[in-house]
Amino acid sequence: MKHLTPTQAHAFLQSHPEAVLVDCRTEMEFFYVGHPVGAVHVPWHEPPDWEANPNFAREVLREAGGKEKPILLICRSGKRTLDAGKALEADGFVDVINVLSGFEGDLDEDFHRNTVNGWRVDGLPWEQL
Repeated sequence: MKHLTPTQAHAFLQSHPEAVLVDCRTEMEFFYVGHPVGAVHVPWHEPPDWEANPNFAREVLREAGGKEKPILLICRSGKRTLDAGKALEADGFVDVINVLSGFEGDLDEDFHRNTVNGWRVDGLPWEQL
């Protein structure tokens, strides 16, 4: 698995139009917190059981149309995507990329997000529905 900062990931997406940005956060996070423009939503897990989505790789494949396409994974802080990425690689995806620090970034000294790093802090395009 490769790792890119949000700014590097955005540049990669611009230069690789075949790449797919998969937001693997929960539905609530995706819609109410916001998400990168152009991201597709495939949750890694959802409440109430928080177990890994048994259909994750199949759903990503449906969005991507092939296991050879670059798949960029983003979550809140870049941690959830590590397990999701390993699952994709185990399923035969060949170009899996983790977006470091995710959409909201790491916690600051006051335990808040969206202040240190991440897609939004870097000023990259995002939307909230």
